Amino acid sequence: MKIATWNVNSVRTRIATLIKWLEEAKPDVVCMQEIKCQDEQFPYLEFEALGYNCAVHGQKSYNGVAVLSKFEIEETLPGLPGDADDEQARYLEVVLAGTHGPVRVASIYLPNGNPKDTEKFPYKLRWMERLRDHAAELLSYEEPLILAGDYNVIAQDDHCWDPAAWVDDALFADETRARFAALHWLGLTNAWAVKDGRGHQYTFWDYQRGAWQKDHGIHIDHILLSAQATDRLTGIEIARKTRGMEKPSDHVPVIAELDL
Repeated sequence: MKIATWNVNSVRTRIATLIKWLEEAKPDVVCMQEIKCQDEQFPYLEFEALGYNCAVHGQKSYNGVAVLSKFEIEETLPGLPGDADDEQARYLEVVLAGTHGPVRVASIYLPNGNPKDTEKFPYKLRWMERLRDHAAELLSYEEPLILAGDYNVIAQDDHCWDPAAWVDDALFADETRARFAALHWLGLTNAWAVKDGRGHQYTFWDYQRGAWQKDHGIHIDHILLSAQATDRLTGIEIARKTRGMEKPSDHVPVIAELDL
């Protein structure tokens, strides 16, 4: 099973690029973030024509997450538990009918948190705490679990081109890093860390200031796995070439291969 995570930065704007990549890479499951459309505006027909089932948790103009799957989607949970008043569409959990049994997958678009001196930063930290609490519950099921998405966390210095450029940013903050580490302490494994682990391998380049051309990127898109999924992890890659495609997203896919 090839599982990809990709912040597509508007699914309708990137549809031609997405279709081309799906036809070439042939992932079995794609966790999308920042689809920037409501459920009824999602391009279901285009993806279904490629053999994908679609689960969508959208929002007008902002945020939004989706899961495409060539496996049957048996259950869906839109929205991260823990705050009934949170209306931002940033979390979508599905249960898939995998070859060896059920597989639980979540597409995550973690809040950015900038500017730090606004309510956006405390919201980010609270959201991360809710994610940790929910992940702890999911791990108690002792089943293959994949939490994939744009975490908006620069977890270590070699996950960015220059730490000095990010030192005051919410993505780089000690509080952010600590909460990301707390997810791992639950027993989750970062697929990139165990199957590659090289620094300065980026997943995002800003559209501004020639970031792509200068390779001024950051690594903020991650796939976290339960022990049951980690045991079946066979490979990991960053699809860097998609950043050079026509009308690209500012993120690129991260793809894990698992025997599920």
